[in-house]
Amino acid sequence: TPVELTSFTAEAANGDVQLSWTTASESNNSGFQVERSIDGTIFSAIAFVDGKGTTTDRTNYSYIDREVTGSLYYRLKQIDLNGEFAYSNVVEVSNVVSDYALDQNYPNPFNPSTTISFAVPTKSFVTVRVFNVLGKEVATLANSEFESGKYTLDFNATNLASGIYYYTISAGNFNATKKMILMK
Repeated sequence: TPVELTSFTAEAANGDVQLSWTTASESNNSGFQVERSIDGTIFSAIAFVDGKGTTTDRTNYSYIDREVTGSLYYRLKQIDLNGEFAYSNVVEVSNVVSDYALDQNYPNPFNPSTTISFAVPTKSFVTVRVFNVLGKEVATLANSEFESGKYTLDFNATNLASGIYYYTISAGNFNATKKMILMK
């Protein structure tokens, strides 16, 4: 084979997919057509990464597929300078954020701190607030724009009394509320 592909991986992070691959050597390599699929069967070209032509050196390549959602499949179509081509193995990424979410805090009950996790499928302005049982806001944990992805916030309630508290998220058209218990 004109190109010796030694690895091909895909990793999801913050709504993007990082594709990485390595060649041990290349001979007449025009480059790599990056292809994506939602079902693992029908692939579409999304990018082209130039090859090194001919080299005996190990070469690392990467491509970032931005702001994608759901389970996705990727493969490489390595194309020679004469037009001949070969496909890589298919890799799957399934932890790309596909919906808004607000998770139950952990631990719960807690003393004095807990972790609150949430997810946004697209770039969104996110507000996460904590309220006491009377509806008074006691903390704002987030009030800014977040890229697509999963996030974790730490909430320290050292200065609050034991009791039931509620935390809310507002992101895009998504709103959710969860209950947590502070036990000192």
